[in-house]
Amino acid sequence: QVQLVESGGGSVQPGGSLRLSCTVSGLSLNYYSIGWFRQAPGKEREPVSCINAGDGNPYYVDSVKGRFSGFRDNDKNTVYLQMNSLKTEDTAIYVCHTISVCGYSSGAYFWTELGPDASYWGQGTQVTVSA
Repeated sequence: QVQLVESGGGSVQPGGSLRLSCTVSGLSLNYYSIGWFRQAPGKEREPVSCINAGDGNPYYVDSVKGRFSGFRDNDKNTVYLQMNSLKTEDTAIYVCHTISVCGYSSGAYFWTELGPDASYWGQGTQVTVSA
């Protein structure tokens, strides 16, 4: 049974930091890329960052570049999202998700989805940034 479990969310003041974790069971991060997505109240879900299975390189959307950094621990089968210099607009539920591949195309972030049989989502973790 495949499970993605996020943790590390919380409430911080603007400028603060949080580290999110996405611990995966039932599949290997050596073969599955992981994307981070977020959904703020009243808004559509949007991509944030990802780590590719093959090279383990992280990629970011423009709004978080230079503030967020992604990495993984293959021994723990866990992906992390270190979030620094948090802003109020980062407030959202953050969720991890198995994806096919991600990167930059002509400088723009992209990702591709897996088929439904390989597409898994975590339950999400709340991040609240407020003064």
